[in-house]
Amino acid sequence: MADRTLTLKNDISELERLAAFLEELGDTFGLPLKIVMNLNLVLEELVTNIIFYGYEDKSPHEIVLDFSVDGEKVGIAITDDAKPFDPTKKETPDSLEKSIEDRNIGGLGIHLVSTLMDSFTYHRENNNNVLNLIKLR
Repeated sequence: MADRTLTLKNDISELERLAAFLEELGDTFGLPLKIVMNLNLVLEELVTNIIFYGYEDKSPHEIVLDFSVDGEKVGIAITDDAKPFDPTKKETPDSLEKSIEDRNIGGLGIHLVSTLMDSFTYHRENNNNVLNLIKLR
């Protein structure tokens, strides 16, 4: 098992660091490009939502991503001190079958996460959100 940690600031420019980190992780552990791209898509969505919707102040905050690569499994724990939010409680939007113009705003990102990840769970610990993601190779 290999463990890596990436700590991001609550600034959208940090998405570049995230993408570079994932590319390096993929190279180091021989992850298929499709897996790296899916992880980047999912993590970019989640981190963006934390930055834009999680904090009610303009103070600096940290978003910690702990990665573990173990055999056929990539595990990621995202920890942040944003306001409580359990994405596993969000239902798939009923507007998925509608055209883009007719869809309600919101919910598609969580649908993306649940579709691309093999599992994701949430809990609140020490005033932090902790989202655990699993992606099988």
